[in-house]
Amino acid sequence: MKLGEAKDNAGNDMLKMMQYVFPIVTQIQMEVIKKYGFSEGREGIVRFAQLIRTMEKDDAEVAHLHAQYRLARLTPVMS
Repeated sequence: MKLGEAKDNAGNDMLKMMQYVFPIVTQIQMEVIKKYGFSEGREGIVRFAQLIRTMEKDDAEVAHLHAQYRLARLTPVMS
């Protein structure tokens, strides 16, 4: 199942978002951050998220991009 299809299937249902959308987003994130030297799997995602939170305190562009990412990931649920 592709991301767009998963979002359409989930609609505004948070449980379905967690079942269908978040696993796809997580898989995509793991594949991308692995290319930049982060560990594969949950450990890499946790480390990446920690670094983003640290960096966004000092870098407005990183903070803006992180906010956009969070908004894009959650928009269907909030609508």
